[in-house]
Amino acid sequence: MKLPRLPLLGLFAAATFAFGADALSTSPAAGNAAPASVMPLPSPAKVIPLYLGAAPGSENWTWAERPAGSPSNPTIQNVVHPELMYYPADKSKAVGTAMIVAPGGGFRNLMMSYEGVDIAKRLNDMGVDAFVLKYRLRYNDPNAPARGPTPTPPAGTVLADRPPAPLPTTGPQAGQDVRAMAGADGQQAIRLIRQDAAAYGVKPDRIGIIGFSAGGSVLMRTVRGAPDGRPNFAAAIYAAEASGDAPPAGAPPLFIAVAADDQSEGYQRSFALFNAWQKAGIPAELHIFQSGRHGFRQRGGGADHFMDRLEEWLKLNGYLTK
Repeated sequence: MKLPRLPLLGLFAAATFAFGADALSTSPAAGNAAPASVMPLPSPAKVIPLYLGAAPGSENWTWAERPAGSPSNPTIQNVVHPELMYYPADKSKAVGTAMIVAPGGGFRNLMMSYEGVDIAKRLNDMGVDAFVLKYRLRYNDPNAPARGPTPTPPAGTVLADRPPAPLPTTGPQAGQDVRAMAGADGQQAIRLIRQDAAAYGVKPDRIGIIGFSAGGSVLMRTVRGAPDGRPNFAAAIYAAEASGDAPPAGAPPLFIAVAADDQSEGYQRSFALFNAWQKAGIPAELHIFQSGRHGFRQRGGGADHFMDRLEEWLKLNGYLTK
């Protein structure tokens, strides 16, 4: 499919990247400035919109993107205009590989630090050019009462059997499958980078994606979607929508990581995903860490070092050679 050309060089000047309105988003509907207590994050080299004009299916979304979270965990809500934030590796280190980073956040937030820019910077250390993906999210009404914490499922619950969340029946996104839209954003991101790989100095057959939690759902839909929007390799980290469904023909190699004590997604889906790839004869590597909980927030175990394991896997498969 021939895509409309988007300007690449000098597309947007990267000013201070803080979690507030104009510095955060290219959207004309961006909200008011972020509180001064929200810490800034490193500026991207450029910001690349995924679509010319409104994203398909969300043409009637008129609300403003807004910052949320805390200084230690800055997040974004209400993404309407999906985009890529480009963090290139130092040219002396660059190996010609690109990787999209899809943060998690339950499709209501994007964890822009520890599942976003922090990961991009770690990939840069490996010589990999990184693109943090801001995909479309479910609407958060800023005037609604605060949502309480998600209850911990009872002991013995088989999380792999939990059904997906239903489509909203009320509100501005009634009847819309925002997860499917986010997956379409993932595929569009792959297409754009591959289309302009030469401009970025990367190889069109070395474009991958790493997805965390809900970002793992985006990853799985990208991997299982139309062939022209599939990555060449992928890393599913405590991924939502991991499953034992047979992979499509031509599916890419997978790196999979999850904690045995993951209280949100469980480990079963990731294990089933690994088995499905093995049965299909597609390379896959699985790490089930003894501890780490969802988000690998519990420190002190092997999950702390999952990016080291990913670096070894990327090297093994030739993605870190110049």
